[in-house]
Amino acid sequence: MSAKAIREYDGKLLLANYLLQSPTLAEEKPTAAFVQPATRLAQVNLNQVSTTESAEKIAQAVDAALDRAERLNPWLLTTKLVAKPDQLIKRRGKSGLLLLNAEWDAVKQWIRERAVKEASVGTISGVLKTFLVEPFVPHAQDVEYYVCIQSHREGDEILFTHEGGIDIGDVDAKALRLPIPIDQALPPSERIASALLADISSETQRNALATFIERLYAVYVDLNFTYLEINPLVVLESADGSAPQVIYLDLAAKLDQTAEFESGDKWARARSDAVIYGTTGAASSNVGPAMDFPAPFGRELSREEAYIQELDAKTGASLKLTILNKNGRVWTMVAGGGASVVYSDAIAALGYANELANYGEYSGAPSETQTYEYAKTILDLMTRTQHPDGKVLIIGGGIANFTNVATTFKGIIRALKEYKQALIATNVRVFVRRAGPNWQEGLRAMRELGETLGIEIRVYGPETHVTAIVPLALGKASAGAGFKDSLAKQIPDSTVPSTPGTPSQMEVDPLRSGSSATPSVPVAAPSSSTAADAEVTASAPWYSPFTAHTRSIVYGMQPRAVQGMLDFDFICKRKVPSVACMVYPFGGNHVQKFYWGTQETLLPVFSSLKEAVKRFPDADVVVNFASCRSVYESTKEMLGYPQIRTVAIIAEGVPERHTRKLINLSQKANVTIIGPATVGGIKPGCFKIGNTGGMMDNIASSKLYRPGSVAYVSKSGGMSNELNNIVARTTDGVYEGVAIGGDRYPGTTFLDHMMRYEADPECKMLLLLGEVGGVEEYKVAEAVRAKKITKPVVAWCIGTCAGMFETEVQFGHAGALANSDSETAEAKNASLRAAGVHVPDTFEELPALLNQVYSDLVQKAVIVPRPEPEAPKIPIDYAWAQELGLIRKPASFVSTICDDRGQELLYAGMRISDVFREDIGIGGVLSLLWFKRRLPAYACKFIEMVLMLTADHGPAVSGAHNTIVTARAGKDLISSLCSGLLTIGDRFGGALDGAADLFSTAYDKGLSPREFVDSMRRQNKLILGIGHKIKSRTNPDLRVSIITEYATKNFPATPILDYAREVEGITTAKKDNLILNVDGAIGVLFVDLLRHSGAFSREEADEYARIGTLNGLFVLGRSIGFIGHYLDQKRLKQGLYRHPWDDISYLNPAALQGGMSATKNDRVQVGAAKITSK
Repeated sequence: MSAKAIREYDGKLLLANYLLQSPTLAEEKPTAAFVQPATRLAQVNLNQVSTTESAEKIAQAVDAALDRAERLNPWLLTTKLVAKPDQLIKRRGKSGLLLLNAEWDAVKQWIRERAVKEASVGTISGVLKTFLVEPFVPHAQDVEYYVCIQSHREGDEILFTHEGGIDIGDVDAKALRLPIPIDQALPPSERIASALLADISSETQRNALATFIERLYAVYVDLNFTYLEINPLVVLESADGSAPQVIYLDLAAKLDQTAEFESGDKWARARSDAVIYGTTGAASSNVGPAMDFPAPFGRELSREEAYIQELDAKTGASLKLTILNKNGRVWTMVAGGGASVVYSDAIAALGYANELANYGEYSGAPSETQTYEYAKTILDLMTRTQHPDGKVLIIGGGIANFTNVATTFKGIIRALKEYKQALIATNVRVFVRRAGPNWQEGLRAMRELGETLGIEIRVYGPETHVTAIVPLALGKASAGAGFKDSLAKQIPDSTVPSTPGTPSQMEVDPLRSGSSATPSVPVAAPSSSTAADAEVTASAPWYSPFTAHTRSIVYGMQPRAVQGMLDFDFICKRKVPSVACMVYPFGGNHVQKFYWGTQETLLPVFSSLKEAVKRFPDADVVVNFASCRSVYESTKEMLGYPQIRTVAIIAEGVPERHTRKLINLSQKANVTIIGPATVGGIKPGCFKIGNTGGMMDNIASSKLYRPGSVAYVSKSGGMSNELNNIVARTTDGVYEGVAIGGDRYPGTTFLDHMMRYEADPECKMLLLLGEVGGVEEYKVAEAVRAKKITKPVVAWCIGTCAGMFETEVQFGHAGALANSDSETAEAKNASLRAAGVHVPDTFEELPALLNQVYSDLVQKAVIVPRPEPEAPKIPIDYAWAQELGLIRKPASFVSTICDDRGQELLYAGMRISDVFREDIGIGGVLSLLWFKRRLPAYACKFIEMVLMLTADHGPAVSGAHNTIVTARAGKDLISSLCSGLLTIGDRFGGALDGAADLFSTAYDKGLSPREFVDSMRRQNKLILGIGHKIKSRTNPDLRVSIITEYATKNFPATPILDYAREVEGITTAKKDNLILNVDGAIGVLFVDLLRHSGAFSREEADEYARIGTLNGLFVLGRSIGFIGHYLDQKRLKQGLYRHPWDDISYLNPAALQGGMSATKNDRVQVGAAKITSK
């Protein structure tokens, strides 16, 4: 949602801080003829206090909040006060929620009596947690005024009446109005006064109000308000003749949340303590907390709703959740903003609005993990309580454009498995209907889950009407019963097919009339020409912005969307690709590789739109993928080129003022804007915008490769895909379809496109899918009533369920919220029906009505059905075919320890989130990646001990020495580390493997320790793992003691260690330092671990010992020390190392030839130049 209500406290802070600061929008900036009073606002905020806490704790929290307010606002003790709840409550005075002219003690008592307690306002009940206290302003009623600024598509409007206050009455009827077009400045104060203030006799007050309104409008625009109402606005003249005070006593406001990137810092600054209380010092900040957008009164944001809201804020996808009835029987998990409303409508239409537990939607390609978290939250809420009739979970959605159904279903399936027992205990039945990219795999996985989960899961695909599962889930007869689908079911239902009203019974033959009679008109012969062949090369008429020759520029690096457009061109048999080039401002000019059918081709990518337009003068459409932050400037640039006739703005979250400015500019330039917040549009056989229509299999199944007779316009992109499906199954197909976008102010309206369709002779029938919120549907009704539209129109406005909810619910689209009775879906459907539009009773009846109207046109020969052409061959990318399981090829590599292909990294099948959640440590991670299994905790601890013990052994050992020398030679970390690691072998570090092999082999052969020692002596071999240069039996190595004591205490058995200890007893009898060293101890203990932990077979244990696992431990551990030495040398800034001469024996060749004696003179230091050969 874009327009979001804020608290009165925050609205007044914004005015207090910016009323005299915001830049003027007037033709002439007037001198303020009023005085702004000092800001005195005290907030008592108890939002963190739960009603479930004890009365004593609640009372303590209330007193603490009151004490804080008193400490920060000492004026409370000396001023008469007004107190009121600040929770978006209307008519507080009439509901007894307003305290006037009271002392602070009385205010505190009044708040204590109401805080964290339920109150009723009309039919809505809610808990009072936020209060606003401010000075009481004595005044006469005749100085109370009303002022309101609100936004419309064409501009803003200021409403004013000289009668304000609680009994203002019908504002719309009595208010004077001053419209301000979006591209015009605010008129001078004199014109403001003449337009709005004619009923005010006092010149002083009139001047004050005129300049105040100028300032108010400046703030309104500067801070991106969408609605601002002050009632009453009081003007107090001073006795000394100075400028009067203008005081805003009561205020209601909405901000454009999508403009947070533009105005968020200003909003936060006005809420900072430094601004509110004038605090200074190091601890204070000029930037306060981000703007808070509270939930409507009566619907306190639950912990789960807050969690989903937080997830939504962290992702580019959309995740929404509103809990309507936590004990409800019917729960939904619907993909798509439009589809989510349609499902709620269907549930409410069957009389289950009071049992609908939640409203929500997920869309915009959320990841598997995000979908899992979303599904888990809903399942947790759903399974907390029982219902005597059991519960129903509807996992629905329209036909996705680009969301991978299989990926999102992986997250849902994961959550369902996690809640298996709770779902069984709650007697949950699951009904699934979904389509879109990779839907076959997603539904297959869901169906397989149903066979093992222990609950009923029924699964349907795009062959089923989008909401047909709702009556099935609720045990009601389907609204579409007896309505047959012409296309064979693509996925057979796993349940009994004879269920009354099941989607499998919904069939229709679009080439026949609604009756059983044969059409009275002959069927046209098949045409050999394609749409491209039939298209004339002359300029297209105004009503046809897209033809088989339309060329476009794609703004933004969107290779997937471009490839989809080229694939569509190919199956439509276009001669020339519809994408002329791409524009990517963040890179230089280059070419990008794409496919034209099965052949590779190159498309140019330019860094500027100017160059793209110059190089391709035939391109008259721009598909703008710029972000919400930059789309305004980029689109404004596009509107400056005369050749551009259509711009599609894909981005969501575009500030409303930016959109309205673009609408104004586009009208002046005679350019059609589709969007923002749209997937685009499609003209079958000719052109498609971006990701419209989804994957090629959906385009083929909906027959979008050739034109039909029905043109539609919708707000929802997902529901547009659903309309493609419905129209293809009930008529001869889509002629053109446009999704204008879900924002409050789309670039073009329903009527704009309906009038195009009316003028296009090839279009025979119109379809409108409107929704709750806005009034654009009334313009269509009026056009039909006035005979401006004469072709048959079928229409339906979704959101009929909105009136059944007690509290305000913001649906998936920003504009899907009724601000008045006239904006409800019911009112708009009634108006359309009264105008002569074909309007079904429910959305479920829309397909049947479409077929009926289409059949009538066929009978009248208005539409002459054509035989279906041969379905085109659809090229498919290798990667996508592989994901769908359509192809196979031998892999170049095989990996069994890690999988990074999904949404979450897997270590030997364990999710990375579980790695941290279970805190398995480095030892646990190593056990997964080296051994592909979880080892016992003692084993993981032992591995970590080994790494710690082998991390370093000083700078003198060869590996550390090499690392240091390389680092001092100026080499990088990797080179220095490798230099040290390359010294590891039998003489340095490699004794771990050797010791493990020697001792375990001798033990396995049954040699006694004495026989083993004697055998090694006879072979003249050292016993690896025995001996130390410094340590001895009387001076033991503490490292050995640490690990052997740990192993003796924690390992199930240590036979190899015991054997090595006996060998040590024999060797130390000969020489005291022939002890079991740390290499030997680690080696024999690791063999004991492998053999006796129970995690490995004997064969596996021997293999791991043989393939170098032990040396791997040394390499891993010692790398820690080598890196430390590297960093130490760099930190000390040590220069190039040169070995000293006095540590090198330079031997004279002559001396070597003449014989040498062991004297000091044999060590001769000479230069190489002095050595001569004889």
